[in-house]
Amino acid sequence: MPRIALAMPEFPMLYEVAIASEILGVDRSDLSPTGEWYDLVVCTVDGAEHPWLPGLPTASYAEIARVDTVVVPSTDDLDVDPRSDLVLALRDAHRRGVRVASLCTGAFVLAAAGLLDGRPATTHWMHADDLARRYPEIDVRADVLYVDDGDVLTSAGKTAAVDLCIHLVRRDLGASAANGIARQLVVPAHRKGGQAQFITPPAEPRSPDGLAPTLEWAHARLDQALTVRDLAGHAGLSTRQLARRMQSEVQAGPLDWLHQQRIARAQELLERTDASVEQVAAGCGMGTAATLRRHFHRAVGVTPTAYRATFRVG
Repeated sequence: MPRIALAMPEFPMLYEVAIASEILGVDRSDLSPTGEWYDLVVCTVDGAEHPWLPGLPTASYAEIARVDTVVVPSTDDLDVDPRSDLVLALRDAHRRGVRVASLCTGAFVLAAAGLLDGRPATTHWMHADDLARRYPEIDVRADVLYVDDGDVLTSAGKTAAVDLCIHLVRRDLGASAANGIARQLVVPAHRKGGQAQFITPPAEPRSPDGLAPTLEWAHARLDQALTVRDLAGHAGLSTRQLARRMQSEVQAGPLDWLHQQRIARAQELLERTDASVEQVAAGCGMGTAATLRRHFHRAVGVTPTAYRATFRVG
């Protein structure tokens, strides 16, 4: 079970703390193909329970070096240097191989620890110029939702913390777990906007109303040769009306949505079955193994075989 430390700075912000604890700290092992979720510990200065997170396991900053990943939520006072004991704990943890992530202005804490030097990173757009000015060694990217630089990850402002936390779930536990928690939270499993993002999973409806019945109908027939006219006919709309509605409800056009759903179906088949690449291609509507390999590599960044080697259950 992956262990995650939520390292509380001296002046944390409630919203990002709540996002991290909700996504990473609530047991959702039923969504994971491996039957695992995260073991989250809240790290405070003296190991005392934090008033915002009663009942959760708590430890001092020293525990940061003994987990798999440490997440630093946003900090409210950027004019005050982060605590030296937190900075030193983060440096030591990263040196020991712990993956480090920040949410919103938590990037300033990682920057103070020197963990962003020479790396691409992001933070809330309102503070991006300040981050670049104070730490010129950082390649600050203000136009992305998050940056995944391997062992160090940073998210942009506020709700972008959701994007990064779901991305962590996808990296650690696979596509079906990430898509499952996105559905439970009623948020898109992926929003466009990050050139360093690891994967492009399907957009989700904003609500169970609207086009949801048509999207569910199409999702059940991904192995068939569906067209935009098929979706429009089921929804009782013209193709132009369908395109406008889909942009509004799932932030994707009909063809893009179908393509994303097929990639997601391929991911689930690769994770959960022993089907050959040819069978996976047929099962997700890609037709041939060559077509699947081309589109899968473009969307995910790796081949279907490499993806299976990483996320295959059992």
